Amino acid sequence: MGISKYPSAVSLPRITKPYPTILEFLVERFPNIGHSVWEERIQTGKVLDEAGIPITFTTPFRPQKKLLYFREVEEEALIPLKEKILFQNDDLLVACKPPFLPVTPSGPYIDECLLNRLKEKTGILDLVPLHRIDRETSGLVLFSKNKETRGVYGDLFLNNQIEKTYEALAEVAQCPGKNDWTVENRLVESQPWFRMQVVPGVVNARSKIKLLVFKDNRAHFKLYPITGKKHQLRIHMSGLGFRIMNDRYYPQLLPKQADDLKNPLQLIARSLKFVDPVSGSEMEFESERRLLF
Repeated sequence: MGISKYPSAVSLPRITKPYPTILEFLVERFPNIGHSVWEERIQTGKVLDEAGIPITFTTPFRPQKKLLYFREVEEEALIPLKEKILFQNDDLLVACKPPFLPVTPSGPYIDECLLNRLKEKTGILDLVPLHRIDRETSGLVLFSKNKETRGVYGDLFLNNQIEKTYEALAEVAQCPGKNDWTVENRLVESQPWFRMQVVPGVVNARSKIKLLVFKDNRAHFKLYPITGKKHQLRIHMSGLGFRIMNDRYYPQLLPKQADDLKNPLQLIARSLKFVDPVSGSEMEFESERRLLF
């Protein structure tokens, strides 16, 4: 049994009454874990509130509060691909992650995630990712090292003050009749829970997409996400008819299979550019990873 040395967090959603019990919420939110497992974890003090105090079966459900728990898996598979630290100072750490490595513990991964690898490598236990990229996506992730300045860096993402650039390869039957697009729509969670879908309503996802090169039914794109919704770029590309190569989620969910390390999703978080809110300096970082073009 593998047990994480570091707690994971889940936020209780803002929902209408009557509220579920916390046990009911956990079972619904993590269906692959099961009722009896969550029951045992609560009984043995393995689920904590934000203050680090173990909850009980009678602890009330309080929307927007966080719960802490320690992930457990029977056996954790190793991911034989390495991350790289590109920069760090007193406030920030910038890392470039390989494909298939999650940013934080998820599913069957505890130690095999970027966050916990970096904690082990650097000894910085108060390391927090300021944003996320998909497990299948490779490229740059920005971390906060300093709790005192964490909020001002988090505000950069909340206020769209970080210029994020991605690159992707897509399967394209013929050369498109144009070379740039702006996609705006509304994305919400779908079924299964790990996918997203486009629905009518107020726009919450915006991307700019530019075609760079078309050759042999493959197209090289540069992508500029204006917002940061889960799977946004994958859905926006798919919606234009440009399926990102090796995407197993969009437009259709393909059958589950082992990770193909030689054929990763062809999506890279290429660069991050922003004005540092603490020093006032212009900061720019770029991934060295390459697409299979």
